[in-house]
Amino acid sequence: MVQIRQATARLRLFLAEISAKEDDLNALIRQFRTQKERLPRQAIYGRTTLDAVLSAMGEIDERLEHARSVHRHLTAIKRKAVDELAALELTHQVEEAKDNLKQLKASGPGGLSDGELNSEIKRLEEFIAENSKRAERAITDALRDNEAS
Repeated sequence: MVQIRQATARLRLFLAEISAKEDDLNALIRQFRTQKERLPRQAIYGRTTLDAVLSAMGEIDERLEHARSVHRHLTAIKRKAVDELAALELTHQVEEAKDNLKQLKASGPGGLSDGELNSEIKRLEEFIAENSKRAERAITDALRDNEAS
C-alpha cells in the first residue's frame, strides 16, 4: 500500500508539472500567433521591408509548429500518466476493500446484524472482484502500451 501511495503521489506531482508546462506552451502559442498577426502591419506601414517581414513570419511559423508539436507530445504523455494514475487509484481502492473485508471477517458483527454483516461482506467481495478485473485490464493496457513504444 505504501508503494502505491508513493507512486500515486509521484504521478500527481508529474501531472502538476505537465499542467504547468501546458500553461507555458499555451501562452507561447498565443504569443506566436499574436506576433504573426501583427507583423504584416510592419510592412504595410513601411517600418520594415517585405522581405524582413516574410522572414520573420517564417521563423515564427517554425517556432509555432515546434510549440504545437511539443504540446501534442505533452498531451500524449499526460494521457498515459492519467491512465496510470487511475489504475493505481483503483488498485489502492481494491487493497483497502480487501483490508476492510479481512477486518470485518476477523472482528465479527461489531454492532451489525448478521444480515447487515453478510450484506457488507457481499458488497466488498463484489467490489473487489469487479474492480480487480478493471485494475488488471488497466495495468495490462499500460504494459502493452509501454512494450509497443
